[in-house]
Amino acid sequence: METEKFSEHMSVFVQVAQARSFSAVARGMGMAASSVSRQIDALEAELGICLFTRSTRALVLTDAGELLFERAVKILQDMADARDELISMERNVTGVLRVSCLPAFGRRHVVPHLSSLFEQYPKLCVELELTERIVDPVVDRVDAVLRVGQQPDSSLISQTIASQRYVICASPDYLLRHGTPATVQELNHHRLIDRGHRTSMRGWRELFSKDQVCEQAFAFQCNDCDSRRQAVLQGLGIGLVPDWSIGEDIGAGRVVELQLDDLIPQPETGIYLLRALPRASLKLRAFSDHLIRHIGSPPIWQQAMARIRPHPPLGSDPARGLTPSIHAEA
Repeated sequence: METEKFSEHMSVFVQVAQARSFSAVARGMGMAASSVSRQIDALEAELGICLFTRSTRALVLTDAGELLFERAVKILQDMADARDELISMERNVTGVLRVSCLPAFGRRHVVPHLSSLFEQYPKLCVELELTERIVDPVVDRVDAVLRVGQQPDSSLISQTIASQRYVICASPDYLLRHGTPATVQELNHHRLIDRGHRTSMRGWRELFSKDQVCEQAFAFQCNDCDSRRQAVLQGLGIGLVPDWSIGEDIGAGRVVELQLDDLIPQPETGIYLLRALPRASLKLRAFSDHLIRHIGSPPIWQQAMARIRPHPPLGSDPARGLTPSIHAEA
């Protein structure tokens, strides 16, 4: 088989493997389903192996097909990257970059920096998916995903963008009206703002034993970080919120950071850019470098918090000063 034909058939094979359908790929390419099927037949004949198990109901990869798919995706991406780099010899970053990210983090720390990114690279386009679900760069065909907090072991390549920690915080108005808790037990007399637990187990409950805080203390629960931040700002209760969401509000005095004496400090975790390929493409490097540069080190939200001098908690003994808040895994 000619090299050009083999490359073309490999590309069609990857599309069929992802779509699990000859007809869907044919429609996307503007050709007959039989033509797509013939290309797969030619590839199987050339390799001397069966790549798909076919039936009237489904099209399933064989073990050999799974192996070829894994290799083919990387090979085709490497070819595309090589082409991009050759075209961009003069640092002319072009093309579409597909990135997935948590909605709250994307709105606060990705979208605001796109204007200056496009000024530097006017031929770059970004498709940003804001979602709470765990996106797989290979399966979902994105260049990279931004994830917050401790990540499970995986084959993905990780680049650290910044660090983060969770802080206990409340509005000055709330503390004036209800006082400032000093211990976990005192939280039973307060209203807590927590993350919804249908989609994630991150929240207040993971820091306490079952008998430490009564269920009635959880006044507001929501899986959206921006909504929890707004709830804290409105004085609805005491929140456990990531510093990248609430740090600038603490720096501006709109929110007060607290500490509970009997809560053990937890380590910081990271914010990561994850990709499937060993080598980042030129456009992905441009995006990540730009993001890291604008977030800063330490990140801008921690710089804002560092400008606040410790002062006595509102509604409590003036002799008790605020000390650094807890660090909690994301």
